[in-house]
Amino acid sequence: MNRVLLVDDDPQIVRAVRVNLSARGYTVTSAYTGRQALAEAVAVRPDVVVLDLGLPDLDGVAVITDLRRWTPVPIVVLSGRAASGDKVEALDAGADDYVTKPFDIDELVARIRAVSRRTATPGASTPIRLGHYLIDLDNQRITPAPAQTESGPEPPGTGTDHDVHLTPTQWRLLDVLVRNPGRLISQRQLLNQVRGPQYETGTHYVRQYMAQLRHKLEPDPARPRHLITEPGMGYRYLP
Repeated sequence: MNRVLLVDDDPQIVRAVRVNLSARGYTVTSAYTGRQALAEAVAVRPDVVVLDLGLPDLDGVAVITDLRRWTPVPIVVLSGRAASGDKVEALDAGADDYVTKPFDIDELVARIRAVSRRTATPGASTPIRLGHYLIDLDNQRITPAPAQTESGPEPPGTGTDHDVHLTPTQWRLLDVLVRNPGRLISQRQLLNQVRGPQYETGTHYVRQYMAQLRHKLEPDPARPRHLITEPGMGYRYLP
C-alpha cells in the first residue's frame, strides 16, 4: 500500500510532497492535469490518490466522479478551496478525505495512512473493536471487548460488562462508519444511508443519531475518541 498518485498543477507543491512521501517509503507518480491523472490511474493502479481540485483542464470533482466509475481507490483531496460547500461536494462525489492548503506534511501523511487502512479493513465476519466494545456487523451484536494490558488481554473490567443494543437506524449509521475507518463521510452520505436517497435535507437527524451512538459506545461522549465530527463536512470513525 505505498503507490501514491499525486495530482496538482503547482510544480513546487508536487516537488515538496513527492520528496516527503518518497522519504517515507512511498512510490509517487505525478500528474499535472485531470486527464493525465485519469490516464496514470489506469496505468499505475495507485493505492492512494492525492488530488487538487483546481486543475487546468478538468475540475477535481469531475476527476473524482470519473475515478469512482471504476475504482474504489482512496482519494485525499489537497486543495486551497476552504469553503464547506466545496468540501461537501468533493466528499459527495466520492473523496475519502479533505486537506486544506496551506497544509502540514505530517498531517497529510497521517491522512494517507488512515485512508489506506480502509482498504485493508477486516471482512465483516471479523469483529471490529471500538473502544471497550467488539462490533459484529454480520450478527448486529456489540459485546464487551477484553481490556488491553501489558501482559495481554484481560476480561472486561472497566464497567463495560454488558452488550449494547442499537436501533436499526443506529446500526445503519454505525455500519457505514466502521466499514470505512479513517474516511471522512459527509452528512448527506450518512443521511442517505439512514433515511434513504430521496432525503436531501435533515442533517439534524444525523447529528441526533451520532449523539445517541456516542452515548452508547464512547467512554466519554462529550469528548469522543472514535466517532468524530468534522465541523461543516461530516463524520469519521477512528479505530
